[in-house]
Amino acid sequence: MSFTIAIIGRPNVGKSTLFNRLVGQKLALVDDEPGVTRDRREGQAKLYDLDFTIIDTAGLDEGAKGSLTARMQEQTETAIELADALMFVIDARVGLTPTDRAFADFARKANKPVVLVANKAEGKHGELGAMESYALGLGDPVQISAEHGEGMGDLHEALSALVPATSEEDDEAEDNEDISEEEAAQRPIRVAIVGRPNAGKSTLINHLLGEERLLTSPEAGTTRDSIAVEITWQGRRFRVFDTAGLRRRSRIEEKLEKLSVADALRAVRFAEVVVMMMDAQNKFEEQDLRIADLVEREGRAIVLAVNKWDLVERKPNQISRLRTDADHWLPQVKGAPIVAVSGLMGEGIDRLMIAIQQAYAVWNRRLPTAALNRWFEQAIQASPPPAVSGRRLKLNYITQVKARPPSFVLFCSRADAIPRSYLRYLTNSLRETFDLPGTPIRITLREKANPFAHKRKRPS
Repeated sequence: MSFTIAIIGRPNVGKSTLFNRLVGQKLALVDDEPGVTRDRREGQAKLYDLDFTIIDTAGLDEGAKGSLTARMQEQTETAIELADALMFVIDARVGLTPTDRAFADFARKANKPVVLVANKAEGKHGELGAMESYALGLGDPVQISAEHGEGMGDLHEALSALVPATSEEDDEAEDNEDISEEEAAQRPIRVAIVGRPNAGKSTLINHLLGEERLLTSPEAGTTRDSIAVEITWQGRRFRVFDTAGLRRRSRIEEKLEKLSVADALRAVRFAEVVVMMMDAQNKFEEQDLRIADLVEREGRAIVLAVNKWDLVERKPNQISRLRTDADHWLPQVKGAPIVAVSGLMGEGIDRLMIAIQQAYAVWNRRLPTAALNRWFEQAIQASPPPAVSGRRLKLNYITQVKARPPSFVLFCSRADAIPRSYLRYLTNSLRETFDLPGTPIRITLREKANPFAHKRKRPS
């Protein structure tokens, strides 16, 4: 079982910067504004020969009020309960504050090993602030600069007494381990939940988990980081990313919101299936269409989820109308699964999870070569490519080069002259013939080599 360390401390001391340094990626948002981190975030950290799980937590000011702040504190307390040890971070340039002293008491009451970290300790000012931290009674401070990577050796030495080292034999055995197709099929499906602000993304994930893992609020923009959580549903594992709400670019003004949106876009690129959530009372708005277009351009499987269905007055054939509206507004992902859900009440959750698995299967599909060739001949006979400038276009053959998403290469003459409308015809025909609803389909044109191109013309 992995050893877990929670990073705690007041706002703006560099906890998320240290988290990113230890996991080796910019997973957590970092900004000069205090209180950027709200949900707890987990990652796999590596420091030389030490491997452990690290949890980034919200920085809380003593005496801060409000329901959102109270729930942020609950997230921090949960992280401390889950952790085997604590990493208490202070800002060495600022020195000790009353909030630091309150957090020190909080850490002592947890009755767990504590490593005191004096961050931003570069320079003379940092040295003085680090010396002040002895007054906390938590032992010798480890002086580091998380931003510049200084003092990591000292941090390793402090953690070595707590974290079991990974042996070279274990690393070698893990590297040489063969993974069967069955084991690969059991790897978690990466799912990103995206949508406009306040569409109910975090509420849905909390219902899937059966706990208040992610902060929710009627206020739009509660989620900032893209938080990943592990979910098991009917024996199948999922790694689900909650993301910040995506607004129109013209309405994104604050630097922090720009960082949140960029983080959400990275989650889409990392995902295999993207669930695009819409508000049932305001569905298929312009921003919804933009988000769906982004997912299609990134080549990800897509599932449409219409949330807050419990607030809609029920009428006959509502689901059929949803299907018709989706195909009308989103022709580029025609046939994409659409599910009516209520993240708050749990309505439609099973249908959504089934739709995610079906979309994932279609996204991974490879077509039999013989069936693909038969379809290609019939499609050309049913609707031959148009003549351009009086010259006939010749389509030779098509082959699938990869899945995830299904991608094909079409060999032809005069690739630049084939109209987009004809490619759309082939794409739609592929969807219908091979049952590929919703998933992006890529057709790349390639001109067949001219066997006589190397021969020179005879002199006249």
